[in-house]
Amino acid sequence: MILFELIDFDILRVMWWVLLGVLLIGFAVTDGFDMGVGALLPFVGKTDVERRMVLNTVGPVWEGNQVWFILGGGAIFAAWPPLYAVSFSGFYLAMFAVLAALILRPVGFTYRSKRDSQSWRNGWDWALFVGGAAPALLFGVAVGNVLLGVPFYLTEDLMPMYDGNFFMKFIGLLRPFAIVSGVVSLSMLLMHGAAWLTLKTEGPVQMRARTIGTYAGIVAALAYALAGVWLAFGVDGFRIVSDVAANGPSNPLYSEVARGGSWIEAYSIRPWIVIAPIMGFVGIAMAVLGLRAGREVSTLLWSKLAITGIISSVGLTMFPFILPSIVDPNSSLTVWDSSSSHQTLFVMLVAAVIFVPLILAYTAWVYKVLWGKVTEDDVTSGHSY
Repeated sequence: MILFELIDFDILRVMWWVLLGVLLIGFAVTDGFDMGVGALLPFVGKTDVERRMVLNTVGPVWEGNQVWFILGGGAIFAAWPPLYAVSFSGFYLAMFAVLAALILRPVGFTYRSKRDSQSWRNGWDWALFVGGAAPALLFGVAVGNVLLGVPFYLTEDLMPMYDGNFFMKFIGLLRPFAIVSGVVSLSMLLMHGAAWLTLKTEGPVQMRARTIGTYAGIVAALAYALAGVWLAFGVDGFRIVSDVAANGPSNPLYSEVARGGSWIEAYSIRPWIVIAPIMGFVGIAMAVLGLRAGREVSTLLWSKLAITGIISSVGLTMFPFILPSIVDPNSSLTVWDSSSSHQTLFVMLVAAVIFVPLILAYTAWVYKVLWGKVTEDDVTSGHSY
């Protein structure tokens, strides 16, 4: 109780904003290479044995990696209820497409080896490709739309309403800047998946992964740079023009928000946040050099640094906005007005302090046990996917 009174509401809000970012980064650096490997599967594996090698690098860990996805969704639901309500209802079709693609992964892993038929296995290989590439692309498109602003508004009783019909809620997400953001996400995770395969495989599979990963990293860097320039000169930012009630009620309509200027103005207000895009570019450059040089562990670590920097740059650039509205800027959701109660955030923080380290320890133990390369002998001498 004493600790509860010591942590102010505004501090808890910022802490949960940071924790949400940590969970999203955790999902991207773990399940991200699973998606990257799935998207690379038809191209780095030319024979059935090679593709089984590829699948066996992620088969034992991909389900555990999705814990970060579940934790992120749970954190949004419990810590930021308005964000959950607005985003999951507005992005319903996109969410459905992501979940449908993700469902292809467990089905593909389970059924691919059930029949000794080349056409059967090729079909599931392409299903696994969709299960990796589609979410990687759509997650980036979603982030691009968040930066652009979403066409929703809140009624007086805080009910979220969307402009456009049901079908346009999906087609309307495919705006040019959002597509570039999707390219950043997809190419970034292809590079990450290639770095993982470089670490876990050998021979022709490893060589193909290094080649494709190098090109994917170059595309990621160019697309990330293009998105930054576009964000600076072609996308309107948002700013709070009323007094900020950091300890105030969770009611977005209490704040007055204006649209205009640039998101990049955040770097003149908080110059230290430039570390995020620097991490993004340096991580990509070093991962590409590592792939070309044949380095393994360091390449994967640099790839993780790139992902951390790129995702962090979005959150730090937008702060304190979480989901801006282009229809009614005053309905925009921010860190200060869209959280759960003080008590709820504190109870969740206690749970996070207990369970997140346990998850990290278990994850580290799993990867230690499974350390080493997957070879042709491994997939031909025993059970494999």
